[in-house]
Amino acid sequence: MLKCLVIDDEELARTLLKTYIDRLNFLEMVSAVENPLEALQILKTTDIDVVFLDIQMPDLKGTDFAKMIPETTQIIFTTAYSEYALEGFELNALDYLLKPITFERFLIAVNKIKRDSGDTISQNTMTIKSGYDLYKLKYNDILYIESDSEYVIFYTAEKKIMSHLALKSLEATLPKSIFMRVHRSYIVNKNKVTSLKGKEILISEIKIPVSSSYYDLVKDQIF
Repeated sequence: MLKCLVIDDEELARTLLKTYIDRLNFLEMVSAVENPLEALQILKTTDIDVVFLDIQMPDLKGTDFAKMIPETTQIIFTTAYSEYALEGFELNALDYLLKPITFERFLIAVNKIKRDSGDTISQNTMTIKSGYDLYKLKYNDILYIESDSEYVIFYTAEKKIMSHLALKSLEATLPKSIFMRVHRSYIVNKNKVTSLKGKEILISEIKIPVSSSYYDLVKDQIF
């Protein structure tokens, strides 16, 4: 379980993030506070894995408060103002969520936490939202991922799962040691590829096209 702390002066924002955190079984909500100084006391007495931190707050800006947070605690900034993005990333934030925050975008951010944490199980899995359902998939079980308009489809040997995500955003969260983009519409699990025939790679009997722009990279990184 990854312990979470939410800091936001808006009650609706705190409630929304608490709802998202409670929906995922690998996250534990420790507290949601409106005052950064109150949060500082919590950080002194509790080992927090990730802080969801609003930037624009009346008493103390989140970017200033971030400098007081222990280096072992990861930060995800939350704000309604996109102009703070660069400043947030300069402070080594894990991610930057622009309000209003959708659950799909929240999932992308927390999957980064899981990948970077010391939890071996979490490092090898990801959580996928499909409609009202949540699925936990092991990276090794994913054969390939296909883009379909505003959705992506995860293919395993037993099933396929559709999720409302952009392939480009998803690509940024996946471990590059396992997954590789081979086409504008496809990401493959490199460990599942069995052969390269012309401009197609095969995963068992499944044929997946390889774009010319990715062809040399595919040969270098997979074969």
